[in-house]
Amino acid sequence: MSILQPGKKVALCSDHAGYELKSIVEGYLTSQGIEYEDFGTFSAESCDYADYAHPCAKAVEEGRCYPAIGICGSGNGINMTLNKHQGIRSALCWEVELARLARAHNDANILVMPARFIEPTLALAIVDEFLATPFDGGRHEKRIAKIPCQ
Repeated sequence: MSILQPGKKVALCSDHAGYELKSIVEGYLTSQGIEYEDFGTFSAESCDYADYAHPCAKAVEEGRCYPAIGICGSGNGINMTLNKHQGIRSALCWEVELARLARAHNDANILVMPARFIEPTLALAIVDEFLATPFDGGRHEKRIAKIPCQ
């Protein structure tokens, strides 16, 4: 099973620290026949993650893309920025099991990874798990309904 939706691309974003890993993820998605839209950055030159996170989050919120993957050095900055959007449930994952739980229990719609703390092979395993794990629903639905600010 996969959370990928027909006709929707996976959204990608990173800052300079995540650029190399994002490029690896792009190559992997291409090899798997998964279409994506890259919201930047497009080089390893120093930049601000928010400039790329906000357009990426907006694409997911508006339903143009689903799901998304964000990458920065620690994962924290881009994750905080993505989660400022009401329709986003972005999860910082550095282990495969965290990606599974983020999807199964929290219905996360954006995976964030810390480029400076994980190897590419682990990152791709995390991506696989995130994309393959459905939301469990049930008892988790009422909790997720309480996340957005009123």
